[in-house]
Amino acid sequence: MLARFITLASGTFGAAASSQFPEFSQQYLQRLGGAVDELRRFAAGFDADAAALGLTRQEALAQLAEGGAMGAQRAETMTGVLSRFQQLQADLAALQDLTPMQRVLSAARFSDPEVAAAAWASFQPAIPVSADGLIFAGGGVLAGVLAAGLLLSVLRLPFRALGLAA
Repeated sequence: MLARFITLASGTFGAAASSQFPEFSQQYLQRLGGAVDELRRFAAGFDADAAALGLTRQEALAQLAEGGAMGAQRAETMTGVLSRFQQLQADLAALQDLTPMQRVLSAARFSDPEVAAAAWASFQPAIPVSADGLIFAGGGVLAGVLAAGLLLSVLRLPFRALGLAA
């Protein structure tokens, strides 16, 4: 009786948790798009400033780095911002046309901590009514039931060794 309850509870939890992925991934993509747009504006401003002085981005960064401690710190900061922009832009390009099922296979692209934290902070769980949500819920039930079965099997091992369990 307890084993059935644990299995049912695990399956229900798995369904509830995994069915949220399609919506979370959509919200992550919206936040990612906003971050890319903002960083694009920032990078374009930097590039425009560099171009006005007849410099490439790399030349402007090098020149900035030679401008004392503040310039070196600013060059390092800008290098990080531009690198993040390129990474987020690549992630967005790779994810934006994928279905939620395909996004699971690209889960490594959901790796920006700032974007993920912002998406998670505003995320509202919902009952899945889309086909993708229901498919994820079914996968979650299966994963939950399998996890419960594995856990119960491991917990029964000592009792089986003693001949106390069937």
